[in-house]
Amino acid sequence: MKKFAFHLSLPCLNIEDTKKFYVNTLGATLGRYSENWIDINLHGNQVTFTKTGNFKFDYKNYRFENEILPSFHFGVIVDVELWGKLYSKLFGMNLEVTAEATFLKNKLGEHLSFFVMDPNGYEIEFKNFKNDDEVFSS
Repeated sequence: MKKFAFHLSLPCLNIEDTKKFYVNTLGATLGRYSENWIDINLHGNQVTFTKTGNFKFDYKNYRFENEILPSFHFGVIVDVELWGKLYSKLFGMNLEVTAEATFLKNKLGEHLSFFVMDPNGYEIEFKNFKNDDEVFSS
């Protein structure tokens, strides 16, 4: 499967807190930036955060298998080694990290997953598929 990067632009409350979380905590790299916005390289994907002041997202949860997951989230699919390193690192910090879960066990699209919340209240999902060819299979 050929891989392409995504671009996502999101509002944020504080540029500096957001930069520290993504660069220092998640290990992402800083791209272009100004006083009011930053580009983050999140494993080859471009996430732009723009300072907006107060904002409110009313997002509901949904049930997938036996887990309740946030409807509003974004994520990155990574290899199993990086997934394990990130999970261990983030779980050991004082962050809201969900327990690891395996979804679609022994089915098409089986994957490991966990979520962590950033300083803006966004839920970020990190996934690892047992078989990369099944990311979009149905």
